[in-house]
Amino acid sequence: MSRWRVGRAGGTAGLVLLAACAAPVPAPTPAPAAPVAAATIQREPLPVTPLPVPQVVIVQSPPPTPPPQASPPQTPSVPQVNEEEQQALALLVDLQRYAVEPGEDLRRELVAASAALTRTRSDVNRIRLAMLLTLPSAGPPDDARALSLLEPIVNRSGNASPLKQIAAVLYAQIIERARSVREEQRKTAAAQEKLDALRAVERSLLLERSRNAGGGGGGGGGGTGR
Repeated sequence: MSRWRVGRAGGTAGLVLLAACAAPVPAPTPAPAAPVAAATIQREPLPVTPLPVPQVVIVQSPPPTPPPQASPPQTPSVPQVNEEEQQALALLVDLQRYAVEPGEDLRRELVAASAALTRTRSDVNRIRLAMLLTLPSAGPPDDARALSLLEPIVNRSGNASPLKQIAAVLYAQIIERARSVREEQRKTAAAQEKLDALRAVERSLLLERSRNAGGGGGGGGGGTGR
């Protein structure tokens, strides 16, 4: 009895093992499929006709005109004076001063102007010395030297600068004065010649009268003696 049970039990166990071996192997679980993207349907845009936009014109009233304001007084602009114009103005001031200075001061001015020209032979120094050489109060006028000082400035080509204009005026005055002096000397010489001629005639008449008077007196005395 017990053997039969054991054999039955062993057969049962073998059946279980055979059943286990004969059971099919479970298939692997498939991976979830990726979601299929929905197909994108592109639609062509419908033609849109733009509507005309009305032009808006904004009319603004002009701003009120402010009342006219009085403009401030304009200061007259002072013209710029260059160095040569300043020198010309200084020469004119000196010329006016020379006209009223006494002779002793003018002689000192003449010596100083000669020394300045020896140091620097500029146009200003030439004109200043020429001015002083024409003034009788500064000494005997030396028109020839004054003209020789002014000639290089007057005969210089180019525009008429202020210094050249002063030199030209002074040069013309010296020439005119020299001409007047020569004319006066000529008139004086002519008058002296006439006076000498009249004196010669007078001496001749006196001499002739004296001879006639002496000869007439001698003849009258001889007649009386006879």
